[in-house]
Amino acid sequence: MKEFHGRVVAKGTVSAPALVSHVGLNTLASFQKALQFGDKKATCGDQNNPDLYGKQMAGTALCLPRTIGSTTGGLVLYCACSMHRQPACMLFSEPIDSLAAAGAILQDVWLDDVSMPVVDCLGEEFLNYVRDGMTVTVKENGVVEVD
Repeated sequence: MKEFHGRVVAKGTVSAPALVSHVGLNTLASFQKALQFGDKKATCGDQNNPDLYGKQMAGTALCLPRTIGSTTGGLVLYCACSMHRQPACMLFSEPIDSLAAAGAILQDVWLDDVSMPVVDCLGEEFLNYVRDGMTVTVKENGVVEVD
């Protein structure tokens, strides 16, 4: 087991299997099928992300460097949460961008029946270490354990 320390953006605790992207997540392209066409597994629809394309994102510990894309990013994350199609948590190796932070904070403040912990600033070593399927545990204080 290896432990990483980050900054809490949205509080919560969870354990989930890792799903890892080494490139930025285009939030709209990735979650479009889940939001528009009822894909409850949130299968990634971003053809430009070879790490995630075609993989189920709902219920996973989504490990990534950053999000990319349009100004809809925060709303897309919030909507995925409100529809219960969100990752179990989002873990950023880099500082979170303002749009993803907006979605994470909105779901944390506005949704009573949803929890999607978000931790950023975990570092490049985190993203180099974690692999798809590894168990990731997020603690309230921003500590992330990877088994």
